[in-house]
Amino acid sequence: MTIATSVKQCLANIKGIEAQLSSLALNSNDKGAQEVFHDTMITIASVKNDLQSRVLELERLEPQYKG
Repeated sequence: MTIATSVKQCLANIKGIEAQLSSLALNSNDKGAQEVFHDTMITIASVKNDLQSRVLELERLEPQYKG
């Protein structure tokens, strides 16, 4: 498994976590819990954006190593 593949799998997992946090925030009856889920989702979204950038960079560099 290549590094790019591992990062892509991690990105897919992060997207799933982000969706679960969003669902928990929307379905929670406790305002405090909603806030925590929402804040955590924002943090995860930042990580997701960083990983997406890294995937693009790895895909751009990959042809150099296949050469």
